[in-house]
Amino acid sequence: MIRVWAKDEPFGTELADVTIAAGALAATGVAVGIDPVPYRLEYELDTIEGYVTARLLVTAQGAGWRRAIDLQRAASGEWWCTTEAEGAIDLPSPGGDLAAVAGALDCDLALSPLTNSMPVLRLHEGSGPVDFLMAWVSVPDLAVHASRQRYTFIRKDPEARIVRFESRDSSFVADLRFDDGGLVIDYPGIARRVA
Repeated sequence: MIRVWAKDEPFGTELADVTIAAGALAATGVAVGIDPVPYRLEYELDTIEGYVTARLLVTAQGAGWRRAIDLQRAASGEWWCTTEAEGAIDLPSPGGDLAAVAGALDCDLALSPLTNSMPVLRLHEGSGPVDFLMAWVSVPDLAVHASRQRYTFIRKDPEARIVRFESRDSSFVADLRFDDGGLVIDYPGIARRVA
């Protein structure tokens, strides 16, 4: 299924081709943004059963520069990556200290509503707060950071399933709306689905 999200200023737009079947998610996508520099981003995401990340492959590029990361997770919970960086641009290096994300189940591609689906697909209606450690990939530099996040099922209404997202590393909180398939309809302050 093709999904398109219009992102709030200055975040851009994202288009993803998503398949959810047999307890796993696979997606390819493209996004454009302008902050902190104009960029085009392409990604491939694959999970194993239980919607646990297996691999996130991302390429970001702009005028005179290109970055890439191939981030993978072993069944043991260990993460590793290979990176590339070309061109002169004042951005942090891709990759980073992956020991900080050991044991994390999920990646979280910054500004992508898609990567909020994995923890939510595991969250049952009526669930109390569930905390996750995420391998958060910032864009467009593709550096990997530990991100502590909390998801809480709030309610189901006729149009959407409402789940509260809380950053455990900052004061950011948002009530996200998901469709019955587990994909974001509306992520206040970040993006809303348009197709």
